[in-house]
Amino acid sequence: MNNAVYGTLMKFIGSTRCRHFSKIYTNYRKMSIYFILLPLMSLFLVGCDSLDPEEIRKRQHFPDKDFIANAEQGEALFVANCSQCHGLIGLGTGQGPPLVNKIYREAHHADITFHWAVKNGVKQHHWGFGNMPPVKNVSPEDVGHIIAYIRQQQRNAGIQ
Repeated sequence: MNNAVYGTLMKFIGSTRCRHFSKIYTNYRKMSIYFILLPLMSLFLVGCDSLDPEEIRKRQHFPDKDFIANAEQGEALFVANCSQCHGLIGLGTGQGPPLVNKIYREAHHADITFHWAVKNGVKQHHWGFGNMPPVKNVSPEDVGHIIAYIRQQQRNAGIQ
């Protein structure tokens, strides 16, 4: 190898550009290991978490899979458990927001959000009424009936 080519090669190896390519190659090798390990770890973790569907349903505060909601039962449960803050027919009070409102339509607040609100409470986010505490002693089935009642009231008010 002549001295000119050797000198040019040594300049390139010592240059920032070569060090940059070296870093890219090293990062690429590290990333390829992650791309191999990530799917393997995911499969491992999925295998570890084999909860029974009924256990998942209970944790999420859902009724049994064969549950059929009844709006009439929901009305009585709503009056007993929710009307103090949300009004007798869901139009709200000075303590809680109206659930018969386009904000709570199914396309914006799916039924699951009502289940979670009852189980966990809700931080204030749409209205200025403060946080909603969890509602104790209301079963997932009770919430299902209450949701049926709320959805019926929404449809009666023209909220889709």
